[in-house]
This record gives sequence, structure tokens and C-alpha cells, in this order.
Amino acid sequence: MDVFHGRPPALARLLLPLTAGACALALVGGCSASGGDAADPERSTQAAVPLAANELQDDYRAVIKNVLPSVVQIEAANSLGSGVVYDGKGHIVTNAHVVGQEKTFKVTAATGGQPVTARLVSSYPEQDLAVLKLDSVPQGVKAASFGNSAAVDMGQIVLAMGSPLGLSGSVTQGIVSATGRTVSEGRTGGGTGATIANMVQTSAAINPGNSGGALVNLDSEVIGIPTLAATDPELGGGSAPGIGFAIPASMVKTVADQIVKNGKVTDSGRAALNITGRTVLDDNYEPAGVAVVEAPADGAAGKAGLRPGDVITRLGDAEITTITSLAEALASMKPGQVVTVVYTRGTTTHRTQATLGEL
Repeated sequence: MDVFHGRPPALARLLLPLTAGACALALVGGCSASGGDAADPERSTQAAVPLAANELQDDYRAVIKNVLPSVVQIEAANSLGSGVVYDGKGHIVTNAHVVGQEKTFKVTAATGGQPVTARLVSSYPEQDLAVLKLDSVPQGVKAASFGNSAAVDMGQIVLAMGSPLGLSGSVTQGIVSATGRTVSEGRTGGGTGATIANMVQTSAAINPGNSGGALVNLDSEVIGIPTLAATDPELGGGSAPGIGFAIPASMVKTVADQIVKNGKVTDSGRAALNITGRTVLDDNYEPAGVAVVEAPADGAAGKAGLRPGDVITRLGDAEITTITSLAEALASMKPGQVVTVVYTRGTTTHRTQATLGEL
């Protein structure tokens, strides 16, 4: 699946307060054996459902009120996206593909007001993240609260906040559809080509302009940065409805903290074979591995004995057929990890142990 860049199933949520809501309703009405509502459970349940729905609606409105002042619209010369206020000093975290090659931007709070100039601190395309710094912090803007990525689970209700299609301060809702996704971003349309691990999949609508905004739980915590929407080749490359991806809060904080402190990422935490490679095809024109184009002697592959012309076909337990599959395999590994590399040299298959380097 190539990627770039509701009504939630709230039934589970509604079932929890349903009994309590029905009981409370009966008590308010004078709960007795002969009371009308108490003697008619169906009517009591019907009355409790709107009450529970109203409570959920109130939760949504509270989250929007709490988080929207932490969301901004970012306008570059040739792109439009969203961002999240990272701290009280005016740092904004967003996607690298939103900033592109630009250095200065116009930033507008989702709650309104005049645009403020922001400047690029650093971009880290390998993880599709970037940090900007506002020249001045507008009144009413506040730093977001970031949640615990380990606590994110399937079925959680989430809201996506940003500026889809330039509609500043827009909110969509859905659930966490899955966690731990490894997704490769295309380079078309301004994408960075990054392969990103541990992404949060969501059914909340992610549209152009949402990139860099906030994916938020009902505790008003940012649990991810919406980045990608799946595309369906059968739809002519159009977005596949209900399948979007967000960079988890843990990775956002890891990258942003380094950029804020050092002006750049100093420790990526991401494994690498330290090669330049390309996908090769077999006699049936099917992807069959990654040919090594360059393997510096001081890199992980070079130290393991690989050299230009070798074709990598397996890394650990992962079959390698394309440069993308190699990137996805490495995304789940760590620098310093020792892994078996299977490769062909001419007509002979070889195995070697490589100590992975850092991206």
C-alpha cells in the first residue's frame, strides 16, 4: 500500500454509563416499584441513551476547548499544513514535508488572530518531523500536553485537529484503529520518502492540511502527529477513507527535545546498514532484492563483508525484495543489534552477521 501524506463506534463508551444513567434517571423521578419509568425498563433505557450521548458530546467539546489553543496553521510559500505548540517558548512541532525547503513561515492560531512569523529551527525528514520557532507567542496560545504512547490502544476515541484544505481549526473524530504500524511515505506530492515505525492508525479523517496537527485522546493529550493518509491504487491514487496514520507522541518528543536543545537531531535511535542500494528485478520482472551500490568500509554492511554488486535478500527474519522492504525491516531494529544478512554474490548465496549502525 502506497501512502502519502464519523461517527465513532461510541457504543462501547455508551454502554458503560448506560446502567448508571438509567438508575440516576429513576432516582430523580422518584424511584419506586410503582413509578412509571421504573416499571418500564425500555422507556428508562431509551431516556438514558441520549443522556450518555450528551455526556460524550460534552467530552468532545471539553477536549476541543482544551487543545485547540495548542494547534496552529502553518503557511509556507508553496504548502499549507498544521502544527502543535510544543512549549511556552514558541516552539512548534510539525511534519518535515509541511516545511519542505522553506525557512520562514506564517503561523496562525487555530483560535484566530493575526499571523505570526516563524522560522525553521531544524527539519528531520528521516522521521518526517520538524520544529519551528515563533518570533513572538500570540496571546491565548498554549503548549500542548503530550500523552503516553504506551497507553494508546485500539478502540480509543480520538479527535484530529488541524487545517484540512486550509480550514483552520477543523476537528474530525474516530478511533485508534491499530498501533505499531510501519509505513513508508512516498516522495510524490512533497513527501519525504521516510519509513516510520510504530505509527498510530486512526479512522479520524486525515486530509491535506491536517499534516503536522494533533491527534488527541479524550484526556486532552496529544498522542500523535497526523502525517499520512493511505492511498488506494484502485481509486486512482485517491485517499482510502478511514485509514490515516500519526507519528506517536514518544517519537515526536524524542525528536523535538533534541532539536530544541541542540538545534538538530543528535541521536536518531534508528538502525541502518549504511549502504546505498536499489531494487533489482528477477527474470519475471518481479522485485527480487536490494543491490548494494555503495557500502563504505566503516559502515555496518562494509564491516560485515558486503560490497557493491551484492544483492541482499533477507535481513533477520524479514524477506527483502525492495528498498522499501529493507527500510521497513530496519525500522523495527535498533543500532548495535546483531542481525543475519543473506545476500547473493554472482550465483552464490552467502550469510553474514552485521552489527547495525545508526541512521
